[in-house]
Amino acid sequence: MNLKVVVEKGEDGFFVARCLSLKSCWSQGKTREEALQGIREAIDLYLEPTEGEVLAHSAKEVVELSV
Repeated sequence: MNLKVVVEKGEDGFFVARCLSLKSCWSQGKTREEALQGIREAIDLYLEPTEGEVLAHSAKEVVELSV
Protein backbone atom coordinates (compact mmCIF):
# COMPACT_ATOMS: atom_id res chain seq x y z
CA MET A 1 0.00 0.00 0.00
CA ASN A 2 1.35 3.43 -0.90
CA LEU A 3 0.22 6.43 1.13
CA LYS A 4 1.17 10.07 0.71
CA VAL A 5 2.78 11.73 3.72
CA VAL A 6 3.43 15.44 4.14
CA VAL A 7 6.55 16.40 6.12
CA GLU A 8 6.87 19.97 7.36
CA LYS A 9 9.26 21.73 9.68
CA GLY A 10 7.32 23.35 12.49
CA GLU A 11 7.94 26.68 14.18
CA ASP A 12 9.54 24.85 17.11
CA GLY A 13 12.12 23.22 14.81
CA PHE A 14 10.57 19.75 14.98
CA PHE A 15 9.49 17.91 11.84
CA VAL A 16 5.81 16.98 11.59
CA ALA A 17 4.64 14.14 9.32
CA ARG A 18 0.98 13.52 8.52
CA CYS A 19 -0.72 10.99 6.31
CA LEU A 20 -3.12 12.65 3.89
CA SER A 21 -5.52 9.73 3.52
CA LEU A 22 -5.70 8.66 7.18
CA LYS A 23 -7.45 11.31 9.24
CA SER A 24 -5.74 12.06 12.56
CA CYS A 25 -2.64 10.04 11.67
CA TRP A 26 0.48 12.09 12.32
CA SER A 27 3.84 12.06 14.09
CA GLN A 28 6.75 14.34 14.83
CA GLY A 29 10.47 14.11 15.45
CA LYS A 30 13.59 16.16 16.00
CA THR A 31 14.78 15.10 12.55
CA ARG A 32 13.04 14.32 9.27
CA GLU A 33 14.06 10.66 9.67
CA GLU A 34 12.54 10.47 13.18
CA ALA A 35 9.29 11.96 11.91
CA LEU A 36 9.15 9.47 9.01
CA GLN A 37 9.87 6.52 11.31
CA GLY A 38 7.14 7.75 13.66
CA ILE A 39 4.56 8.11 10.89
CA ARG A 40 5.35 4.58 9.67
CA GLU A 41 4.60 3.28 13.17
CA ALA A 42 1.47 5.44 13.44
CA ILE A 43 0.17 4.15 10.10
CA ASP A 44 0.82 0.55 11.15
CA LEU A 45 -1.12 1.09 14.37
CA TYR A 46 -3.90 2.95 12.58
CA LEU A 47 -4.37 0.12 10.08
CA GLU A 48 -3.93 -2.71 12.58
CA PRO A 49 -7.21 -4.60 12.91
CA THR A 50 -8.72 -5.07 16.33
CA GLU A 51 -9.76 -8.54 17.46
CA GLY A 52 -12.43 -9.91 15.14
CA GLU A 53 -12.18 -7.01 12.68
CA VAL A 54 -11.33 -7.51 9.02
CA LEU A 55 -9.90 -4.54 7.15
CA ALA A 56 -11.89 -3.57 4.10
CA HIS A 57 -8.74 -2.97 2.04
CA SER A 58 -7.49 -6.52 2.61
CA ALA A 59 -10.01 -7.86 0.08
CA LYS A 60 -9.13 -5.33 -2.61
CA GLU A 61 -7.10 -6.19 -5.62
CA VAL A 62 -5.21 -3.86 -7.92
CA VAL A 63 -5.10 -5.00 -11.53
CA GLU A 64 -3.44 -3.29 -14.48
CA LEU A 65 -5.35 -3.64 -17.74
CA SER A 66 -4.29 -2.77 -21.24
CA VAL A 67 -7.07 -1.41 -23.47
